[in-house]
Amino acid sequence: MPAPRLVVALDVPNPARAASLIERLAPLGVLFKIGYEAFYGYGDEIREALASHEAGYVLDLKLHDIPRSVEAAVRAVVRPGVRLLTVHALGGAQMLEAAVRAAAERAAELSIPPPQVYAVTILTSIGAEDLGELGLLGGPGENATRLAALARDARCAGVVCSVREVADFKSYFGVEFGTFCPGIRPSGSAHGDQKRAATPREAREAGADYAVVGRPIVDDADPLGAARAILADLQG
Repeated sequence: MPAPRLVVALDVPNPARAASLIERLAPLGVLFKIGYEAFYGYGDEIREALASHEAGYVLDLKLHDIPRSVEAAVRAVVRPGVRLLTVHALGGAQMLEAAVRAAAERAAELSIPPPQVYAVTILTSIGAEDLGELGLLGGPGENATRLAALARDARCAGVVCSVREVADFKSYFGVEFGTFCPGIRPSGSAHGDQKRAATPREAREAGADYAVVGRPIVDDADPLGAARAILADLQG
């Protein structure tokens, strides 16, 4: 079973710090995750820094709107270097299909490999106790499975989910159906706002395809050393 690919979440407040992290960590072959803070705060600068190091990245915008709006947004953000982008499965089948179609068409126009579209199931910051107030019946795993089936049928490449769901998803939908897992924390580190966290070893043993780590790397005094230690755990 291949080791999960390490994805470093560049959730930092300014472009200089993000560029420094890219410069230090890109030689490790990691992917970088660009979320709201970086994309809306300094999107052009961070994409320039990524391009200068030929670093691949995940565009984690969790798009969720009517199909036409999501299709237009996907076309606008697909550029060289984007390996994966996220949408919300709760947007429904037509929205998911529009995102997959737009990613493929725009990539073809640019003559670049199409980014994979991954659908967010249940955020790892949401626990079982939170689902009722959202109007969702059942536990996190049950809801995540329903949404994963919707994403699979819409031809998404995979889903964003917790490590706890990975083994079931691989069993239900096939090993080729990708799993992108936030909330990865080394043993002994604080979970912060992650309620369904897991260790790098647990991600590897579950068969996750991508393991997303943010604060344990980017807030460490030695981010390169922290990333190397996590890579060692992921690779066993």
